Amino acid sequence: MLGSPEFPLLSKEGDITIGGVFSIHSQITNPPLSFTDTPEPLKCSRINFREFRFIQTMIFAIEEINNSSSLLPNISIGYKVFDSCGSTLFSMRAAMALMNGQEKTLRKNCSGQSSVHAIIGTSESSSTIVMLRTSGIFKIPVISHFATCACLSNRREYSSFFRTIPSDYYQSRALAKLVKHFGWTWVGTVRSDNDYGNNGMATFIKVAGQEGVCIEYSEVISRIYPREHAAKVVRVIRNSSTRVLVAFLAQREMDILLEEALNQNLTGLQWVGSESWITAGHLATKRHAAILTGTLGFTIRKSKIPGLREFLLQVSPSQNPHNNLLREFWETTFGCSFQTHLQRQTQGRPCSGSERLEDINNPFTDVSELRISKNVYKAVYAVAHAMHNILKCKHNGERVTQSCIWRNNLEPEQVLKYIQGVNFTLQSGERVHFDENGDPAAIYELVNWQRNQAGETTFVTVGSYDASLPNGKQFTMNGINITWAAESLKRPQSVCSESCRLGFRQAVIKGKPVCCFSCIACAAGEISNSSDSPECSQCSLEYWSNEDHSQCVPKVVEFLSFEETMGALLTSFSLFGASLTLMVSCVFFRFRDTALVKASNPELSFLLLFSLTLCFLCCLTFIGRPSKWSCMLRHTTFGITFALCMSCILAKTIVVVIAFKATKPKNTVPQCSAPLQRTSVLSCTSLQVIVCALWLILAPPFPHKNTAHGTEKIILECDVGSPVGFWAVLGYIGLLAMLCFTLAFLARKLPDNFNEAKFITFSMLIFCAVWITFIPAYVSSPGKFTVAVEVFAILASSFGLLFCIFAPKCYIILLKPERNTKKHMLEKTLKKSVIICKWH
Repeated sequence: MLGSPEFPLLSKEGDITIGGVFSIHSQITNPPLSFTDTPEPLKCSRINFREFRFIQTMIFAIEEINNSSSLLPNISIGYKVFDSCGSTLFSMRAAMALMNGQEKTLRKNCSGQSSVHAIIGTSESSSTIVMLRTSGIFKIPVISHFATCACLSNRREYSSFFRTIPSDYYQSRALAKLVKHFGWTWVGTVRSDNDYGNNGMATFIKVAGQEGVCIEYSEVISRIYPREHAAKVVRVIRNSSTRVLVAFLAQREMDILLEEALNQNLTGLQWVGSESWITAGHLATKRHAAILTGTLGFTIRKSKIPGLREFLLQVSPSQNPHNNLLREFWETTFGCSFQTHLQRQTQGRPCSGSERLEDINNPFTDVSELRISKNVYKAVYAVAHAMHNILKCKHNGERVTQSCIWRNNLEPEQVLKYIQGVNFTLQSGERVHFDENGDPAAIYELVNWQRNQAGETTFVTVGSYDASLPNGKQFTMNGINITWAAESLKRPQSVCSESCRLGFRQAVIKGKPVCCFSCIACAAGEISNSSDSPECSQCSLEYWSNEDHSQCVPKVVEFLSFEETMGALLTSFSLFGASLTLMVSCVFFRFRDTALVKASNPELSFLLLFSLTLCFLCCLTFIGRPSKWSCMLRHTTFGITFALCMSCILAKTIVVVIAFKATKPKNTVPQCSAPLQRTSVLSCTSLQVIVCALWLILAPPFPHKNTAHGTEKIILECDVGSPVGFWAVLGYIGLLAMLCFTLAFLARKLPDNFNEAKFITFSMLIFCAVWITFIPAYVSSPGKFTVAVEVFAILASSFGLLFCIFAPKCYIILLKPERNTKKHMLEKTLKKSVIICKWH
């Protein structure tokens, strides 16, 4: 490769070489361009203590393995560490340097052998992607400790990539479930304008939408954008209505946003952070406490690395006096300078080299939150175990063979294959393995930024998320109290619209997200038994909504009962009619030997009174809760008793007509004989009995819950079963009534003293009028009034028959006994001879 070679900042020779690419510096300085000389290279500055700790953790793991007698015995591991400065450009240069080495050559052929067997890094997804574009062609395995972009799980594009940190595929989902768990349905988002931020936020917004969470705004931050852009983003956040901000930012972008937030005094906001900065110690300071206290976010589990702190405290320039990185680290840590290192006079005290790291508390020496450092540690061990398996370093009982089978021509693709298959357990008991996409198990801790009694910000674990568990069990809280924004103990509310109460449903406001809605009361018969219900549920047919539409209650069952006023009145009239009929029967029986009773055809009169009694009593079957037997009984009883009644009246009418129309006495005898009258009554009644029997056999009436005529009530009624049977019964009664009326009308001008036909005519007029009026009233009456109309028709027609036929006779019998004689009845007889058929 032509050009200036890149040299590692830290390196060590070994049989196996592991490359390391870390964001050691966080700021890039562009040199002036003269356009006359060769441009000077870009310069990185502002050392990142956290990243420097990652480097030392990698070196610590390598030294630990080199000193191990069980892992890669007699095989040494070396390393080459490069600085990516958090830039894709420097990441590309580091990748090229790791693959090619430092020598200049113009040979015509190339061995194709990489200078490293595996690469650990980088800390940014975008930098890792750029590095993989080059190293992936040669199948050099790259294991990242901090690149979380879900896009890197694409094996088709990044077949040589592994990581010891879970993919943002799971973190984004965990954040969405976290926001939903706390009821924050109206949030704002800000992200880094790179692969990490854009891919992570895209997944979050998608999953949040599925969880019913809406995004008010979504802003971007980039380290290359001008400061005015960050100021604009903070103004958007300040002017928004949401009180929750989801920040999917890399550490550098988070620093930029926080600086501007301090300038504009952005406080009182509930922050939800991504893994890249949620446990960044340099942010957990008193300077940022007013903004970030109460922050929530997911991070990988905290763990310990025995011996690491002691190793870190031994780092000093004396280990390699000519190493510029160690000198820069020492100068920055202690605020001193090595005069021999500087090319110009600088201010500050000189470094003595005897300074103690034990006296320093910064992100480098702080090992209380070892999360990402443990990922670096696991990545080194993953490479070591893969090489251990490749070199066939086998155990022989408790002893390990003295040496591994070393091979100089190790192919990167072979190393890649063995890394994919590693499955080992660290001394801490943690198992390390990769799935088919090169990802580890996704297990997170939910941390909350709280202040202790000393006023220092601490990261308190308040929950966990395990993506390997089934839905509903992945996210759990451990019951520890959470500190919210502004150190409040009350959870903040962040919704576009207030929750809809029970009995209301959400109605989306046109032109706004679904989280912005108005609340509309549920319609009659509908309920919503949960707050923020998107729809109202229809109650089943037998239920209706209560007053506040929060639950379905059984509908009021309506039927004509004995307890209510109308039912009680109808019952009273029914019993009164039956009693009155019995009284008339008693009067007739008491005066059965008088002329009027004898002339009234006593047998038919008593049978008629009996049928009228049944007519009155059959009304009782229509009142009360309908049952299977009462439904069958009410209509058949009504049909048969009225048929019997009409048959008796028809027989009496025929007897009267025949008696007064007869010209020869001898012709009247067979026509007026008692057997013939009994036969006619029995025949007419039997026909109705047959119709009712067929009705009951083929399609009997049955109790029916009618929900069509009343929305808030159930009308318990008797369904006739067969409308044909019902109207046939009524029609037959009507036919008998019309025959009676016709015959009585023809006999209306017979002698006045014995003109029973006249009374029968009046009774039939009343009967027909009642039942003709009944039909439209019956059809149009709702609910229990249908039954009441039918009962009223029965009572009215029965009373009409009773009064029209028997009231005049009782009047004479009881009040005018002088007219109850045979002589009086015959004295106004006209020319025709009156022949009275007597029953003996």
